[in-house]
Amino acid sequence: MQATITASKVTDPKDLEIVFAIRREVFVGEQNCPPELEWEFEDESTHFLAKVNGEPAGASRWRKTDKGYKLERFAVLQKFRGFGVGQELVKTVLADLPADATYIYLHAQIQAVSLYEKFGFEKIGPEFEEAGIRHYKMVRKH
Repeated sequence: MQATITASKVTDPKDLEIVFAIRREVFVGEQNCPPELEWEFEDESTHFLAKVNGEPAGASRWRKTDKGYKLERFAVLQKFRGFGVGQELVKTVLADLPADATYIYLHAQIQAVSLYEKFGFEKIGPEFEEAGIRHYKMVRKH
């Protein structure tokens, strides 16, 4: 059966609860991130929820920092991995950024580097550890 994948910006408190629950399950539950590290900058972020056939499947956000625009917290529930949910989230988040967003970056977990490379991001600098997980800083080349 063909899966219908959608991703959209969310502001409704009920939708935000779903976003935070997905992130909690993936980052805190699966990847053992400390909850206090996972839960920060929520109010200044723009949040997104992805669904597969109408069922919540993934989440992400972007926020403006002193460097530029940072894409963060891409999380896809285990049972929905491999469907293209991550790609749909990246596409939707990029499309939502302001027109003047020139410096766009993220901290990619090692296993997600190839996903972001498809969207024009390049690894910058050495591998580093964040919340006990290996990452690369990636910047989008225009």
